[in-house]
Amino acid sequence: MCTLLATIKQLAGKTATAFNAVGTLSVLGLVAVVNYDVVARGVFSAPFMGAVEIVQFSLVFIVFLQLPDVVRVNRLTRSDGFLLLTGKRYPRLSSILQRLIDSLSFVFMGLIVYAMWPEFTEMWESQDFFGVPGVFTAPWWPVKLVIVLSAILCTLLFVCKSIIPDKSTRNITDA
Repeated sequence: MCTLLATIKQLAGKTATAFNAVGTLSVLGLVAVVNYDVVARGVFSAPFMGAVEIVQFSLVFIVFLQLPDVVRVNRLTRSDGFLLLTGKRYPRLSSILQRLIDSLSFVFMGLIVYAMWPEFTEMWESQDFFGVPGVFTAPWWPVKLVIVLSAILCTLLFVCKSIIPDKSTRNITDA
């Protein structure tokens, strides 16, 4: 069981890193779109139609692509000052609290999956789109799919963290 969980944790970590790389490439693509729009608007007086929609689409896309890697490397925004203080005097208590936080995070990510799956399937079936018809449109389902996949990956990472503590977590509490 422990080796299976370690394998899942390793696979989830590699997938999170790949998601992060795609998110980073998406940022570069977004920079290219914005620069193209600025140059086209300023030089040719012909703005890139759909630039605003692409930026809106990309921001959600990028955040959720990079979220699992943030979870993987313990950089999710939170206040861990209390854990740092208790870790010095009471390392076991700090470890238990860290596992409790990871367990609660697992539950919340699971709830996101539960809430977003019906939205994804609805968008997939309806082929609903955003944007201005005749100018620029794109389907909603890819964003919803990225949110669902990201939340599933974060759920797996939090489950693994709550069962098998990270070495970095032990370093924080031992410091």
